[in-house]
Amino acid sequence: MIRTAIVGTGGIAGICHVPALRAQAHRALIVAAVDVDAARAEAFAAEHGIPAVHTDLRAMLEEQRPDVVHLCTPPFLHADQAVACLESGAWVWCEKPVALSLAELDRIQAAEGPAAAGAVFQHRYGSGARYLRDRIVAGTLGRPLVAQCVTAWYRDDAYYDVPWRGTWESEGGGPTLGHGIHQMDLMLAVLGEWAEVRAMAGRLERDVQTEDVSAALVRFDNGAIATVVNSVLSPREESYLRFDLTDATVELRHLYGYSNADWTFTTRSSGVTWEPPDDLPSSHTAQLAAFLDGYEAGIRPDLGRPTMELVTALYKAAITGRPVRRGEIDAADPFYGSLDGGRPEVFR
Repeated sequence: MIRTAIVGTGGIAGICHVPALRAQAHRALIVAAVDVDAARAEAFAAEHGIPAVHTDLRAMLEEQRPDVVHLCTPPFLHADQAVACLESGAWVWCEKPVALSLAELDRIQAAEGPAAAGAVFQHRYGSGARYLRDRIVAGTLGRPLVAQCVTAWYRDDAYYDVPWRGTWESEGGGPTLGHGIHQMDLMLAVLGEWAEVRAMAGRLERDVQTEDVSAALVRFDNGAIATVVNSVLSPREESYLRFDLTDATVELRHLYGYSNADWTFTTRSSGVTWEPPDDLPSSHTAQLAAFLDGYEAGIRPDLGRPTMELVTALYKAAITGRPVRRGEIDAADPFYGSLDGGRPEVFR
């Protein structure tokens, strides 16, 4: 059995990670729960039948020796915790955002040895996304031309009462990093490598340090051009992706997860069809199955660096007011170490 531990016993752990692990009960066993709040950890363990409870990550790693650790903690803790797990020999599956900067992401990757780390990007793993990606690679829908990527969500003032939210230091960024990253990751999974970003961002409503809305234009290596919008100010919430190709338009409307029914397909040719062979919803359950397959086969998971590089470039383009090309943000760039580029008051 694959011994697993859950670190951070807040909402996402119980809502998404425990069900995903229960679906893999034939090969995965939850051996420990970790949280700095002992009472919360005890309640979580009792609810889910987890035998061991810890308030210290390193003590848990030493005593329980898990094979895989699920990191469900606030973003500012991820880098240190992921490195500690990797150095102990445990693989890591980390909630988004995996890191607050490219520097932190590269630090995690540098700590990999026999053990490896992967990001939770579950939208890649639904059958609709896999089918679309395969069709584009095969060329059966024509050439990608135009895309739209919208994360229009709503988070009220009370949402930001949680102390670590809304600051560069602890959350790392606003909806561009913390919310829209899922749709942007799916866009990249479908369209491939991006080449250039132009962007704007601002703090329009929420009393936060970071942005609460951003918009960007992205050009891809294949020539396609995409618009990207990330918002926490949208009363009618929606996650929307649209791909216009030479022979078809494919759209996805959902909120936090999709099934085949959430996709629509339009073509002017009767010979171009949309018929996914299965209906696997996007979910932690779908991605964890693939993650554990990789663990058993020794295949390293994906930390999502291209997506984090796009997010970083969007912030740099918005803050500096100039285009940013893929690959230009290196260790000497101020945006490599923090998404505000060293200007934490930029949106004040």
